[in-house]
Amino acid sequence: MKTILSLTTLFLLFNLQAQTPEDKINSLIDNWHLAAAKADSNAFFSALTENAHYLGTDESEDWTREKMRIWAKPYFDSGKAWDFKKKTRNIYLYPDGKLAWFDETLDTWMGVCRGSGVVILTKEGWKIQHYVLSVAVPNDKIDAYLELN
Repeated sequence: MKTILSLTTLFLLFNLQAQTPEDKINSLIDNWHLAAAKADSNAFFSALTENAHYLGTDESEDWTREKMRIWAKPYFDSGKAWDFKKKTRNIYLYPDGKLAWFDETLDTWMGVCRGSGVVILTKEGWKIQHYVLSVAVPNDKIDAYLELN
């Protein structure tokens, strides 16, 4: 039994050490989206740096982390925030290994959206520094969209 536990522990430690920065960044962003879906305010906002910046789909949605926390509080308190599901994601690591940027395509209640952002390596691990959310409008629907706008 001790041998099985030791092997399991070694396997888990090896897998944690074998994670690439891209793996860690993917986990960070996946867990961040999951925190919103579960209305876990602490997990959602702790994934952001203290001076993070979030640009939402509306022109007025230009928030610091703390301004977004205030705006989003009723959603998190109600137990229903938002649920964005990753379709695709690309991660680009800066050569120093402490900065990366990403773009992603998401399934959302608004339809397909695009997200992009910057993540930095902090003492606590990877954190989101900047995020931009955009609604993707298909080219063949852009005229109808412009009529609405």
